[in-house]
Amino acid sequence: MGAQLRVYKRRIRSVTATKKITKAMEMIAASRVVKAQRKVAASTPYARELTRAVTAVGTGSNTKHPLTTQAETVTRSAVLLLTSDRGLAGAFNSNAIKTAEQLTERLEREGQEVEIYIVGRRGVAHYNFRERKIAESWTGFTDEPTYADAKKVAAPLIEAIEKDTAEGGVDELHIVFTEFVSMMTQTALDDRLLPLSLEEVAKEAAPQGEILPLYDFEPSAEDVLDALLPRYVESRIYNALLQSAASKHAATRRAMKSATDNAGELIETLSRLANAARQAEITQEISEIVGGASALADATAGSDR
Repeated sequence: MGAQLRVYKRRIRSVTATKKITKAMEMIAASRVVKAQRKVAASTPYARELTRAVTAVGTGSNTKHPLTTQAETVTRSAVLLLTSDRGLAGAFNSNAIKTAEQLTERLEREGQEVEIYIVGRRGVAHYNFRERKIAESWTGFTDEPTYADAKKVAAPLIEAIEKDTAEGGVDELHIVFTEFVSMMTQTALDDRLLPLSLEEVAKEAAPQGEILPLYDFEPSAEDVLDALLPRYVESRIYNALLQSAASKHAATRRAMKSATDNAGELIETLSRLANAARQAEITQEISEIVGGASALADATAGSDR
């Protein structure tokens, strides 16, 4: 019985140490998600105004630009998947990967060849383990992405869509990321970044009933598009990186809180089992003492007779 009590005490110490770790990780994630939310809010006005400018150029001119013109036959597409460098975030990474695989299957059913670009070690590890081809990957900055990271990711994607498909280019660019809705809700989404659907972008850029102004372009609308659209792609990718970072921290906080609560419940259960084992041990010792005393008394009485 004493051995069983030692086992319970050892397990209680182990679970208590784990509980301290998960509690600390929960607090760290809670502080980081607040910072990530602030960055998302700070990037929104810039993205909104840039979207308005792109929409004004695209709708106010008849220029056919490779970033705004839909190909007659789409043969190749690029999919950018945003995951995290670290785990311990519940279903955050698995949901994003599942959404990317569903998008890839749909595009392949439509007869397209899909090039996969991945941000985050979890996504890279998933595809490498299954021996799937990755066009390019980036890691090391998913917890706190910067605009420079977004530019680094956007550069090869813009280059790919500007190339002809015969030269290894793509006709469409899709992005899969996790949208931060609230501390309790994060949703994996897929969205087409390029070519732009000007009607949908116009609805997002302008409030209800507002009419976009007309512009004269110098030197030309095509030159303006060449300058604006890469910035548009970078801002969209940057916003998606920030959304994913906030979602990851929120998922980590929720997962670590659940782990901390489960550890507390396990400690209570083990403590009850340890108390029961200790009471049984004490009861057994008392029984042995009483039995020994009774046997000694019987032996003494027999010798007197």
